[in-house]
Amino acid sequence: MALDGITLHHLVQELAPQLAGARIDKITQPEKEEIHLQLRSQGQSYRLLLNISATAARLHLSQTSKKNPASPPMFCMILRKHIEGGKILALEQLGLERIVLLTVQNYNEYGDLATLHLYLEIMGKHSNLILVDPQSGLILDGLKRYSHALSRHREVLPGRLYLAPPSQGKADPLELEEEWRTILFRDGLSEKVVDLLVRHYAGISPELAREIMTRSGLAQTITLDQCGDIDLSRIFQAYTLLANPAHTPPLVPTLYYQGAIKLNRPTPLPTAFTLLPFQQYQGLPAQSFATLAEAVESFYQSKASSNTLEAKRGSLRKIIQEQLQHLHKKKGIYEDTLATAAKGLNYQRWGELLTANLYRLELGMKEIVAEDYNEESLPQVTIPLDPQLTGIENSQRYYRLYNKAKATIQKTTPLKDAVEEEIAYLNSVLLSLEQATVPSELDEVHKELIEENYLSGKHHGKPLAGEGKSLSKNKQNGKPHKKGKQGQGGKDAKGAKQGTKQGSKAESPQPKIYVSSQNRPILVGKNNRQNDWLTLKKGRPQDLWLHTKNIPGSHVLIPLEEGEEFPDDATLEEAAALAIHFSQAKGSTLVPVDYTHVKNIKKPNAAKPGMVIYDKNWTLYLTPQEEIVERLLASEGEEMP
Repeated sequence: MALDGITLHHLVQELAPQLAGARIDKITQPEKEEIHLQLRSQGQSYRLLLNISATAARLHLSQTSKKNPASPPMFCMILRKHIEGGKILALEQLGLERIVLLTVQNYNEYGDLATLHLYLEIMGKHSNLILVDPQSGLILDGLKRYSHALSRHREVLPGRLYLAPPSQGKADPLELEEEWRTILFRDGLSEKVVDLLVRHYAGISPELAREIMTRSGLAQTITLDQCGDIDLSRIFQAYTLLANPAHTPPLVPTLYYQGAIKLNRPTPLPTAFTLLPFQQYQGLPAQSFATLAEAVESFYQSKASSNTLEAKRGSLRKIIQEQLQHLHKKKGIYEDTLATAAKGLNYQRWGELLTANLYRLELGMKEIVAEDYNEESLPQVTIPLDPQLTGIENSQRYYRLYNKAKATIQKTTPLKDAVEEEIAYLNSVLLSLEQATVPSELDEVHKELIEENYLSGKHHGKPLAGEGKSLSKNKQNGKPHKKGKQGQGGKDAKGAKQGTKQGSKAESPQPKIYVSSQNRPILVGKNNRQNDWLTLKKGRPQDLWLHTKNIPGSHVLIPLEEGEEFPDDATLEEAAALAIHFSQAKGSTLVPVDYTHVKNIKKPNAAKPGMVIYDKNWTLYLTPQEEIVERLLASEGEEMP
């Protein structure tokens, strides 16, 4: 949501008394399209943020300090030259347009007091911040410069005359319903009322127009010709309440979220901020603020944090996907090589048949038809011959081709297996990447990629242990049996247990903890580093460990007491549901989940992070119920037990 004219009006009215008379101590430009004015007034310090980005243009007070570039950009230096050290005389909005005027008084280069205007124009991709000399009306500079080549209406260049953005001709708030109706009926009767409200009345955004219709008790899609006299009166009443600042009740700034809000947990991304509780968002989790500026800051700060998180996630995802693409290409080459070599294994039989039929072979023969005595039915086999070779030479030739094919298979198979293990490992890292919800979890994935030499950077220590090869036991007969490799693998990793020492709790990975319906803790690792720590450090020998069979996913741990072999059935099934939810099998049905005690878990030598083996386990097949998973996720706690 962007700041509409009505919301901006109330925001400016809230900030103006607080900023009037404030001294501009420092000006910084931490981002390309963002200026920070550090202010001081009556012994208190403030930070006024002015942003002109296409999707987040706004102004508000901010508590967030950002890192500044080594050298200030040109526009920042212009502002420092002209208004740093000056005093803010006024903050005002031009009508209900999304243009804010900051009037600053400061001494000029000649030592005389001068007044300057700083215009913040919030106009989507055309947003701008422009410094103007009001005496001459000339532009001193703009954060975005452009000429008539980009805009026929005006130029934003130093020395050009400042022209306000063209007016949209919208009506200011109206007190008389008849006058309001006259404007509403300017266009065709088939137009949607929501569109007419946005088109003809100043300060109204599509969201605010939808709220006017909601409060009127009318559908968002209703057209003007479908509205009766009473309907129009109800729309006007809602319009007066929301879009006429003179009649707006005391503000209750509110943020709305798509997910649940819990203390001590990452807050879900807000979907909207409003100056009053909006009926169209009824039912969504909401959070109220004392001031509109706080609500605006919280909304955009959450958006900025999310954008930063997604940008980092995207860059890491690209690295992993590029490596996976390369590995899949190598795997395809190995598979083609093995398929070709497999055909060559038949040459041994041909060589044997030629040896058995040497008496029939003559120089110059191109083929021979022989009975295959290796099969009971004695089928006829046609064997091609090199006419320039003798019978024994043709036989030896096929033996050589067989030996070559056999050697190719022996050499290529381990290479193909290694590539498949590395693909499985990177798929587990990719899953961890997608499951990360906070920057610290992305940092753990980033560190792991550095440790495993997929990224360059300062080495943070050798990798921990992990998940990978698997041995299984069939629960139905209770007898253990080996099932071979499971999980991830790849490039050689040094010393499984030569992990980075965890000097303090703050340095240790922090797996998630959930609470079962029987009030028992269930611990879940969100990435390979957390999986390693949870299984090999946190887990006690008697604790129960769960993981989806042959599917990349999280390690899950149920702490058990001494002498307790298994938890209750409800906790076991709920832990298995979490193992499925935090795996690549999420959303699937009848997913196999292996479970065993931690004492049965071992770390292979030279194993990748997130790889373990076990030779005794039970398997549970489960289709998670959505309501159970949602309840478990809602029980997420902060501290480890």
